[in-house]
Amino acid sequence: METWQFIQAKLKASIPVEILYVVESEGSSPGRQGFFMAVAADAGFSGTIGGGIMEYKLVEKAKALLAENDPSVLLIRQYHDKEGGKQQSGMICSGSQLIALIPLTGKDQHCIDLINDSPNRIIRLSHEGLALEDGEVKGLLYRSDTDWDYTDRAYHQPVIHIIGGGHVGLALSELMCFLGFYSKVYDDRKDLNTILQNFFANEKITVSAYENINEYIPENRGHFVVIMTTGYRTDKIVLKQLVQKEFAYLGVLGSQNKADTIFSELREEGVSESELKKVFMPVGLAIHSKTPQEIAVSIASEVIREKNAGLPTGRLNKS
Repeated sequence: METWQFIQAKLKASIPVEILYVVESEGSSPGRQGFFMAVAADAGFSGTIGGGIMEYKLVEKAKALLAENDPSVLLIRQYHDKEGGKQQSGMICSGSQLIALIPLTGKDQHCIDLINDSPNRIIRLSHEGLALEDGEVKGLLYRSDTDWDYTDRAYHQPVIHIIGGGHVGLALSELMCFLGFYSKVYDDRKDLNTILQNFFANEKITVSAYENINEYIPENRGHFVVIMTTGYRTDKIVLKQLVQKEFAYLGVLGSQNKADTIFSELREEGVSESELKKVFMPVGLAIHSKTPQEIAVSIASEVIREKNAGLPTGRLNKS
């Protein structure tokens, strides 16, 4: 929401803004489809389209358009290799990006206000500018540089459910907040000190009992779940309920011995092998983490890896 709020503040101050929005990305582009930023006529900016020399050049382009009061909507293709000719971005990571440059002025104030009031809205970018849309997100529909439209959610924020509000839950909440996740922390202890100290979680939920966790967390293929309750018994109670649902990630904190024990007991209780294969346990990347903060880093790293698994990186797998 930060960039939309930035735009709102600038327009309220009668300062024009240029949006730079990645409407298409291919290969190893540093800025993926949906990345966007705003550049204001007073040289302020917010957001990113991938950074580096490519972003710098387009920001300078946006500043020039603003200085000239140019009302044009532009599509600019950037190729991240040396064969891109005049459209070469200055980067060599391969891939390409198609960036829309869209000017915003006072006439767009109402639209921006609605986005900030309800960030789940669908925006429509086109050769005509920025508008709000009803219906489904369809991405880019390109016919020509002067006949195209792109629809997307105004705001993308991944959600992580942290079940257990102890020291690791506190550290993970802080880190996931820094990474831009919407975090929900659950615990059955109402006045736990680490819950009271947790100013990073977006929601702190006291559950009546872990046996009822199923009622609090609906299935969502885009959500991430990490189980780290007070012990083996309650971890198993939670996992048995949630393993039947589909999530982007489902992990459990614990040792390999604990994992083997829980999996063995769940198999005996009728949980299928295909369901158990979805579980990351022991949770986190193996970086020999010891402290709550180090464990949080290992978990966050694994979550990010899974979140971005479908994106090309340009890195070769090395055995």
